[in-house]
Amino acid sequence: MRLDETDQRLIAALRRDGRAAVSDLAVQLGLSRATVRARIERLVARGEIEGFTVQTRSDAALAPVRGLMMLAIEGRGTERVMSRLLGLPQVQAVHTTNGQWDLIVEIGARGLPELDETLLAIRRIEGVSRSETNLQLSTRKPAARL
Repeated sequence: MRLDETDQRLIAALRRDGRAAVSDLAVQLGLSRATVRARIERLVARGEIEGFTVQTRSDAALAPVRGLMMLAIEGRGTERVMSRLLGLPQVQAVHTTNGQWDLIVEIGARGLPELDETLLAIRRIEGVSRSETNLQLSTRKPAARL
């Protein structure tokens, strides 16, 4: 089922602040609290919202060096490569994609030496034919909008 503009705005607001009070979300979106609560419940029931999470300062502190690694995979080995990637503790997430690259891997490391070791380990996985890595220098997220 397609998300309407209000559902998309609600999800965007929850992405900015997953702990926002329903009353605050209602004000931001120009809706009643009952409408916001009902929409959240419906989005959860339909599986559009799979859960809520918290990121702490220590999450970033434990792995301050972050990068995105794009991978090209030989043949039909994508599932096998993904399984190997998800077994590496520095791998935060693996995304399938289209275009030039088959997978995008989010990596978090304690320092550049650990990142380098992780990149080498990933390049050694059978089926990885080509890669490109970009370091994340800074991150900006949209501010809460009223």
